Amino acid sequence: MTIKEAIKARHSVRRYTDTPIEEDKLTLLRESIAEANEAAGLNIELVTEEPKAFAVGQILGFQYGRFRGVRNYLIMAGPKNDSAKEAIGYYGEKIVLLAQTLGLNSCWVGLSYKEVPGIFKKCLGKSCHCVIALGYGEEQGVQHKLRPSDKFIDADAHLHLPDWFLEGVNAAILAPTAMNQQRFAFKLTDGNQVEAIAKPSIFGYTHIDLGIVKCHFEIAAGPQNFRWK
Repeated sequence: MTIKEAIKARHSVRRYTDTPIEEDKLTLLRESIAEANEAAGLNIELVTEEPKAFAVGQILGFQYGRFRGVRNYLIMAGPKNDSAKEAIGYYGEKIVLLAQTLGLNSCWVGLSYKEVPGIFKKCLGKSCHCVIALGYGEEQGVQHKLRPSDKFIDADAHLHLPDWFLEGVNAAILAPTAMNQQRFAFKLTDGNQVEAIAKPSIFGYTHIDLGIVKCHFEIAAGPQNFRWK
């Protein structure tokens, strides 16, 4: 499976089997994590065979039991600023798509977990922004409802949009966002400059969501075809 194929195949999965992730796959995931941490100054960590973060219980009114069998997850930690949050989304989704190519399933998680002492390390000036559940799903998930692509394009009606731009937008629509709000848009300027626009959201994951959709857009549009504005 290619990364582009993984964009279409990946869906959020909340229930997992107890099948361990093979060591060769863990090695590839750890290499990707190390690259992300180095590139963006993040503190992403892979935790394996640890069930307590998703143990049955309640926190802030959310049922941990919405998830089942989660024993592997990514702690998405980094500096406490918006740029780091966007990097968390961008590089986290790269890892998610890699996992999909390896036959694994995943789900971005904002609230339905608890920080386990000794596992979630506290670093000065750093914060756990969210986690990503990983493993072999009981099923492959379902596609969220898709809205028309023109709802995500900030452009004049008469403007001719190149195929690579439209392919990028269509891939971004497939990206996971908090509560499937999809509060984003893309704008093409000066021929090949693309601006990713984050729209206000009540859920507080705007910048993480923007990083995720930018990852999808870039993969499908081809980084050789444009520059981020």
